[in-house]
Amino acid sequence: MNSNETGGMVQARLLPVGDTAWTVEFGSVIDPALHARVLGLTEALEKARKDALFSAIVDVVPTFRSLTVHFDPLRCDGQRLGEALLNLAQTSGAKQAEGRQWCLPVCFDDEFAPDLAELAQIKGMTREAVIERLTAAEFRVYMIGFMPGFPYMGGLPAELQMPRLASPRKAVPERSLAVAGEMCAVYPWESPGGWRLLGRTPVPMFSAADPVPALLASGDRVHWRGIDRDTYLELEAAAKAGTLDRSSLLLPEGGRS
Repeated sequence: MNSNETGGMVQARLLPVGDTAWTVEFGSVIDPALHARVLGLTEALEKARKDALFSAIVDVVPTFRSLTVHFDPLRCDGQRLGEALLNLAQTSGAKQAEGRQWCLPVCFDDEFAPDLAELAQIKGMTREAVIERLTAAEFRVYMIGFMPGFPYMGGLPAELQMPRLASPRKAVPERSLAVAGEMCAVYPWESPGGWRLLGRTPVPMFSAADPVPALLASGDRVHWRGIDRDTYLELEAAAKAGTLDRSSLLLPEGGRS
């Protein structure tokens, strides 16, 4: 079934994932309205798990625009489950995730931003103009994935959008602010990666010592605040010492003060 507009609402598609999972897809773009449909179905499914048919579900995996549902094929009729999922998707509506608002520091010095100058040159912009666009934008966390604490964020201004690097790096430094396509993200740890690196934050994205290890969650909003290298080093030292107060990075209700 192809997605189309039905009464102002996008009709979902049901896609098989082997013989033990279904994906319910609401569209093909990164969009807050589609993400709200994903969250609406996720919530409705949690409530429906008590029903015999839905009790065979073993895991759900939400993304920007779809929800994949894994199930035990020995406990249910997979085809019936798929049809029920599609029906639920059409009636579950949308849910807005009211997340927290963050103002996170990031240093744009050359050693932390190896791709910033090239992106500016390709876009015909000054380095300062790129930084201005980044720090003026509001980013929305759609999901955490790839590795624990890795936030996939939408909201990258169109004039800054670039494809991934042709040759990925073998090692991206931890806490690097990166962009690719329409997305912005931060690498929690050093890892291979092909996103373009535009800065680095001193704030850990994941800390096993905290009750909630991942700093960001789906629905959160993020603003970036440029800092100099000395401030970066001070905050990095505080984070390593365990004295950096996460709550100090939260914006008051209503956004930037």
